[in-house]
Amino acid sequence: MRPGFPDFRLGSVLATSFTGTLSERQGDAVERIPTPQRLVDWLAEYGLAVDSCTTAQLDLARELRESIHAAATAAAVQDALPAPAVRVINDRSAQGRAAAVLTPGGERQWRLSPASRLEDALGVIAADAISVISGERDGRLALCASPTCRAAFFDTSRSRSRRWCDMNTCGNRQKKARFQASRRMKSGSAE
Repeated sequence: MRPGFPDFRLGSVLATSFTGTLSERQGDAVERIPTPQRLVDWLAEYGLAVDSCTTAQLDLARELRESIHAAATAAAVQDALPAPAVRVINDRSAQGRAAAVLTPGGERQWRLSPASRLEDALGVIAADAISVISGERDGRLALCASPTCRAAFFDTSRSRSRRWCDMNTCGNRQKKARFQASRRMKSGSAE
């Protein structure tokens, strides 16, 4: 990780991990891709290496991120998908050029060509969002129970009852707050 930037929150689902590059949406928002180079770094973490990113391309990426977040949030609460968000996701998916390849371990992986542009990587993210939001994949979209986060995440747990986008951040923070409140209540009643 590059010093001076907040850590990435890396998950196993590309599209919802991408929306997590803006966290604490309902509190003091944390932008995890504040510069074009930081987006290049994030993409490399997911095997979507591109050589460069301009400020205009970063704006396209953020527009896609917010569109995925809006559509995933609507899907999680079973509302109609917002048409502008659907349009952005579809446009980015159609504009990308990447190939799905099968790994020796039997998993699908995206391959960008050496001449790939940032738009090609965004196309992969958009295609992943389509597969998640459309219900094509086994799991369910949910919203983080943290009142300051409310991130959309893809729950693949056996019971489909996960409450937090990330147990190490939002989950632990909420458990700690409940524990401290419980201690305050006990110490207040002991007096």
